[in-house]
Amino acid sequence: MADWYYKVSGAWKTVNEAFYKSSGSWKEIQEGYIKVGGAWKQFYTAFVATAFVTETSSTTVTVPDGANAIHVQAAVGGGSSGVAGGNYDKSGGESSGAAGGSGGYVSDKVFSVSEGETLTLTVGAGGTGGFNGPFPNYYGIDGDDTVLSGSTTGSIFSLTGSTAGSSSGGTSPNGTVRTNFPSVGGTATVSATPVTTGTFREANGATVTFATATTLNLGPVGTFNQSGDGVAGQNLGNCSGDNCQITGGNGGASYGGAIAGGAGGPAGTAASPGTRGSGGGGGGAQPQSAGGEGGTGEIKYRFLRIT
Repeated sequence: MADWYYKVSGAWKTVNEAFYKSSGSWKEIQEGYIKVGGAWKQFYTAFVATAFVTETSSTTVTVPDGANAIHVQAAVGGGSSGVAGGNYDKSGGESSGAAGGSGGYVSDKVFSVSEGETLTLTVGAGGTGGFNGPFPNYYGIDGDDTVLSGSTTGSIFSLTGSTAGSSSGGTSPNGTVRTNFPSVGGTATVSATPVTTGTFREANGATVTFATATTLNLGPVGTFNQSGDGVAGQNLGNCSGDNCQITGGNGGASYGGAIAGGAGGPAGTAASPGTRGSGGGGGGAQPQSAGGEGGTGEIKYRFLRIT
């Protein structure tokens, strides 16, 4: 960070860019030194990209001096949990739990921000797994929304969590198998206009353009400037015949298929949880097993100065 200042209208301002003229062309000063007591001391360095930070719970952050953009490498809404499997007594069938879905996502997008403003990062939790609801009509728990906004910039994006699946109509003993309803993937709403061109300095001091940078496509999707909706988990329904066995559905993958959802539970074994906004696996039967929890959302970001 720079610690070189100049006075404007009685107020001291931080120098974020400095130039000198060489052979008729203006060149940016990358570092400045001053001699103190016979030794050269660095008093200025141009702004370089900050290290990536991953948030998995809600927080606020101040845009550092010199930064004018945020690079969001990964962000996703919370995944919903899977529905527990249902087993009955002489109902003529058993029920697989609908798996949880994934949240809406952003991968490698850059947005303009203002230095000194407060950014609010709201990170969506995943839905709670287990046996939610009364036997045998269990349901999943929705994932929560992941949102990024600024005190000056306003809304940047909103990534809704997945809506969980559910079931109804099952009775026991000697009743009917339930009807199973699938989860629904979350949605991505990008309110701010992404930045797609310009020049910035990497953390190692190298000056790059958006076209030459190698750090703008390392997010989950692997391609710059991506966003999209989540997807539903599998809903395998019921099997026929008393004491038949059926596996729960697999959770919906997040980040456009890059991060797999939790595996469906085989009979008697709890389903696997989702990760990074993917859906939890559905429970199986016979015997019935619990649904897996949905993957917690996230926001992974760094700050840049783009010229």
